[in-house]
Amino acid sequence: MKPFLPVLAVVCLAAIIAVPLTRPAVSASPKATAETLKQLEAEFMKAAAEKGSQGYMSYYADNAVEVPNGAPAISGKVEIAKTMGFLDDKNNRLTWTPVGADISSSGDLGYTYGTYEFQAIDKDGRAFIDYGKYTSIWKRQIDGSWKVVLDMGNASPATK
Repeated sequence: MKPFLPVLAVVCLAAIIAVPLTRPAVSASPKATAETLKQLEAEFMKAAAEKGSQGYMSYYADNAVEVPNGAPAISGKVEIAKTMGFLDDKNNRLTWTPVGADISSSGDLGYTYGTYEFQAIDKDGRAFIDYGKYTSIWKRQIDGSWKVVLDMGNASPATK
């Protein structure tokens, strides 16, 4: 019986060492950070500038919610897209700058917030600029991409 104990101890020790080596690899995609979301904001704005409403909406999840300034919430990407045609007018320019961002500890939800500027020409041909602030909630999708699931903005006075 005594020789059995040392053999059992060696087998247990070998199993303890081997088990971590046989675990499946963790997802190859890197963990998102606040900087990841700020970079996404830059890509988002570029897509809107280059492709108008189509580029803008490509960053929205299908079940997204838009909370526009002074208007009721809009649910669903299809319904939100109906309100974004102004981005297709070459006289209009929407730019925004993220001021802050954070990611949940689970790594699948995050937010950005910042300021925006909307330059346009009114129906009388006069140029104007609207200023505001925004918050976007981002959610990691099943395919690993990040999409906006809730977006809200409100007007602000011009920055000084």
